[in-house]
Amino acid sequence: QVQLVESGGGLVQPGGSLRLSCTASRSIFRKSAMGWYRQAPEKQRELVATISSDGSANYADSVKARFTISRDNAKNTVYLQMNSLKPEDTAVYYCNAQGPIPSTLFNYWGQGTQVTVSS
Repeated sequence: QVQLVESGGGLVQPGGSLRLSCTASRSIFRKSAMGWYRQAPEKQRELVATISSDGSANYADSVKARFTISRDNAKNTVYLQMNSLKPEDTAVYYCNAQGPIPSTLFNYWGQGTQVTVSS
């Protein structure tokens, strides 16, 4: 069974930082483009950032220059470093694995981790 295990969410004040982590099974991770998505209450799930197996990253315009996605292939883990957090970043953040690269024959999701930005 494929598992994506997320951690690192929580409550932070505006302007603060958090780092999310997502660890996947090795057999999936090395074949996947990894990503982070988020869903705020009463809104659709949206892309935050993705990173391919070679480290190429893409970001939503709303998080560019504030968030950084990275992956550690030795640890089968993808990270999302979130800086200068804003209240509008409040959402459940989901880890995603798509592959095998370059296809999207599989598409796996983590259970989600809550990020709340509030004073």
